[in-house]
Amino acid sequence: MTIFTKNESETVCAGEKLGRTLSPGAVVALYGGLGAGKTAFVRGLAVGLGINAAISSPTFTIVNEYFNKIPLFHFDMYRLENETELFDIGWDDYLDRGGVCAVEWSENVSGAFPPETVTVKFEMLGGNDRRLEITPRGGPSTC
Repeated sequence: MTIFTKNESETVCAGEKLGRTLSPGAVVALYGGLGAGKTAFVRGLAVGLGINAAISSPTFTIVNEYFNKIPLFHFDMYRLENETELFDIGWDDYLDRGGVCAVEWSENVSGAFPPETVTVKFEMLGGNDRRLEITPRGGPSTC
């Protein structure tokens, strides 16, 4: 599914719509450069999951945890070199905790994701315009 957004609030809205569809254990892998809208999208995911919190990038903490009926574990892999470092911080434990794992800078750890991972690729089109390519769990849609 391709979504075009023209500003940050539309990117947040796109994340919220996806967040409403996610169930415990979901992994959302976010791909895109600096300033592409990944954190804004995760703010929307949180709203869709019913989380009322100030969502910020976990660049220096690696993971931020937000709790509700379905928790959100927001990862930023920018500072990690590879999947081994992700497993060293307890990735397997997070996958087993029944929350949604949203991972920024997924390019750095793409080999760690389960097959049913939802991918969201961000493309900056100029100004505030973005193209978001969302691939559902299990791969591209056959429709």
